[in-house]
Formats: sequence, structure tokens, C-alpha cells
Amino acid sequence: MKKNTSRRKFIATSIQAGITAGVLSTIPKGLMAFGTHDDHPTFKQSTLPYSYQALEPVIDAMTMEIHYTKHAAAYTKNLNDAAAVELKGKDISLENLFTNISGYSAKMRNNGGGHYNHELFWKSMQAPGTALHDGALKNAINKTFTDYDNFKIKMTEAAMTRFGSGWAWLYLDEKKALQIGSTPNQDNPLMDVSPIKGMPLLGLDVWEHAYYLKYQNRRAEYVSNWFNLVNWKFVEERLEKNS
Repeated sequence: MKKNTSRRKFIATSIQAGITAGVLSTIPKGLMAFGTHDDHPTFKQSTLPYSYQALEPVIDAMTMEIHYTKHAAAYTKNLNDAAAVELKGKDISLENLFTNISGYSAKMRNNGGGHYNHELFWKSMQAPGTALHDGALKNAINKTFTDYDNFKIKMTEAAMTRFGSGWAWLYLDEKKALQIGSTPNQDNPLMDVSPIKGMPLLGLDVWEHAYYLKYQNRRAEYVSNWFNLVNWKFVEERLEKNS
């Protein structure tokens, strides 16, 4: 009896191990935590260009980790789920997709925007932030907003007057002129549904999950401190590429 019981236990354990191994083998290592079964995701989450604690004290390590591994990762996973159904293998960039995003599902719009916006957000920050040196971007900011201080005032206004969740943007409009505006939720200026239109150069995330652990309801403090993290070299490169 004892021998048979041991044998049944061994068989059950082996079967369970085989099932587990079979399931895990279908999941890409980088996406294992998110439960996707797509071996070749169309859109991939980039590696964070710094450690979770690198942006402290402006953005705390726990917020950065949750923001990147939970919120942003979920947008990427859900975008790939939507793309598998709606794009059917079609090779199309998000920037091109956004020009007709009204023709796709809310899932595609929300998660496509969430993925794109966060990929831009990570790259537009570093610690310490870089200075806005003399050059094309500084000249354009001075020409459009008089000076850097006035630019900050306008960008802060866009962030603070965005009701609920959304983004504040510095972007190039269709005439290649600098503009500041905001969009709700995960929309961005590339989308045909957006109230502002153009190429995003710099985006500020004002969803509560971006700052609430450290700042609670003090969005103004978060926005003010965030300017100390801006990677102006990256922003200027985007300006030069899209001018």
C-alpha cells in the first residue's frame, strides 16, 4: 500500500511539473510576469535606462518600480493583445497607427497611447537633468515662449489644469512650431482624436500613479520638481529629427 501511494504521488508530481514547464515555456522571459502567450510580441517594453532609485528624491524608487513594472508593463501587454486581434500581423508603427486610432478599439487606443507615452517619458528623464544649452531647442523656446521661465509657467499650467488623469506636452505642430498643451488619459498629439495635433517632444505624466506615493495630492510640487529631471539633450534630438 505504501509503495502504491508513493508511486501515485510521484506520478501526480511529475504531471504537475510537466504542465507547469509546458506553460512557462510559452512565455517570453521578459514578459513572464504578465502572463502573455505571445512568443513574438509586436511591441516591446524598453529596458529602463536607469535604476529605480536613480531619480530620487524627485521620484522615489517604489513609485518608479511600480510605474514601470506594473502600469507601463500592463499597457505593453494589453497593446499586444489588441494588436494580435486587430492588426492581424500587419507591420505598422504606433505613430502611423495613431493617425487613424479612431478606427480601432478603445483597448488599442488606451494601451497604444499608454505604451508610447511611457516609452517617451522614461527617455526624457535622467538624474541630474541636463541644462538647456544654447542651440536650436533653446532658440525655439525663447522665440515661442519669450524665455525658459515662461515656458515652465506654460508647461506647468498645462499639467495643473488637466482635470483627472492625462499628460502635458511640448510638441511640434503641423507647421513645425513649438506648442504646449495637454491630453486626457493616455491620448497624445499624434492621435486623430486628440484636441491638439503634432509630434510630441516632451511629455509629463500627471496620472496619480506617477507621483501619489510621494506627493499624495500635491501635484504642483511634483510638477515643479520634475523639471529638475528633464533630459534636454534627448528633447533636442527629437526636435532636430522632426523639424
